[in-house]
Amino acid sequence: MLLFLGIAFALGTLIPGTFSLKQQYDGDQVLHIVPETLHQVQHLQHLCNTLLLDTWKPLLPEDIQAGEDLHIRVPASLVQEVKDSLDQHMISYKILIHDVQEIVDQSTPKETSNHKQIPESYNYTQYHPMKEIYTWMAQIQQNNSELVTQHYLGETIENQTIYYLQISQPSDKAKKIIWMDCGIHAREWISPAFCQWFVKEILQNYESDPKIRKFLQNLDLYILPVLNIDGYIYSWETNRLWRKNRSPHMNGTCYGTDLNRNFNSSWGTLGVSYNCSSEIFCGTGPESEPETRAVVQLIERKKSDILCFLTIHSYGQYILTPYGSTTEPPSNNEELMHVAQAAAAALAEKYGTSYQVGSTSLILYSNSGSSRDWAHMIGIPFSYTFELRDNGIYGFLLPADQIQPTCEETMLAVTTIIDYVDQKYFPGGAMVLTSCTLGLSLCLTAVLMLIVL
Repeated sequence: MLLFLGIAFALGTLIPGTFSLKQQYDGDQVLHIVPETLHQVQHLQHLCNTLLLDTWKPLLPEDIQAGEDLHIRVPASLVQEVKDSLDQHMISYKILIHDVQEIVDQSTPKETSNHKQIPESYNYTQYHPMKEIYTWMAQIQQNNSELVTQHYLGETIENQTIYYLQISQPSDKAKKIIWMDCGIHAREWISPAFCQWFVKEILQNYESDPKIRKFLQNLDLYILPVLNIDGYIYSWETNRLWRKNRSPHMNGTCYGTDLNRNFNSSWGTLGVSYNCSSEIFCGTGPESEPETRAVVQLIERKKSDILCFLTIHSYGQYILTPYGSTTEPPSNNEELMHVAQAAAAALAEKYGTSYQVGSTSLILYSNSGSSRDWAHMIGIPFSYTFELRDNGIYGFLLPADQIQPTCEETMLAVTTIIDYVDQKYFPGGAMVLTSCTLGLSLCLTAVLMLIVL
């Protein structure tokens, strides 16, 4: 019995219902490889499949391609074996992360903050566990009751309550909606950090920033800081690199569905797995997960009023347009691309960070069941996925000291999109938007200069 308890304690994260130990990544490394030949691609696919390596980019071994980046996390016990195999096959590599646990420790606060802190002292340059985000949401509403309401969205598989915030400036006229969700993948902590930053910036600046003040006259903002609450909590308490939700499958022998492959948009056709142990398990059917259904039910009710659907992820530095399951572009693809390019240009102006723009199927990989594609398919005209920093040096473990610059530049991109939508559906005065690719702020400046002349 004592021997069993010792083993259970050592493997706590692997045996449901036993002690919950945080998974450790001491000595694990993340390697960057760019295969040059088909033979190298085939060997890497075989290596990843047989050793069950954690592929970060792309997510599936079958998506490994010659000339394309491959990022893989290699457990400490396999590091030498993998490197020897790469050397034998003349495959070059470089080490992105020498010790994964060291980076995990750097990005996780040593002590969590006071849950009763007021929003004015809330540290937006630090990652926060779910309890603090819950408290933050309630206090944001309480301190900004003239603009902010907190709404119930649904329940998770583990009975956590999902809330979203509505930022709405009082108005007598009918208004449209901008939707933004964060935290659909548990390990992508920079995503919820941006949603919180976005709320802060809107509330702090709407009175002094004419652009924000104008679009709040016409648009309500719906912000969901964390959709995958169970997974997010699990990434804090047990497994920092957990991705999916926590729904049990196969009588509890494996857990989790990739919520961003669970929407009814060509569900289950491309870039998914039916193996519940896979990181990209698409669920037992479209909208099989309560988190997905909660989003669908709200969006379906509001879809005639929603003009823009934004979903925030990491990493890779992309602004992705529909679709992931086909190379056939949406009917308004030219406009979608123009707006995304303007947003990427506005983002780059802050720190020079470069983002790629295009459909998932063309510039990243094919996938089905994404919320972005689903939103566009049900008639929401503007739908984008943001994949935030970085390009792979830290991957899903973006250090906390990059929260502020990431959020500052992303804020410029997101408000560029919102401003375009506002101007398109609520044109005001002599402001005319052109196909300027340097960002809407430059376009509006040019118009004003013409008026002056």
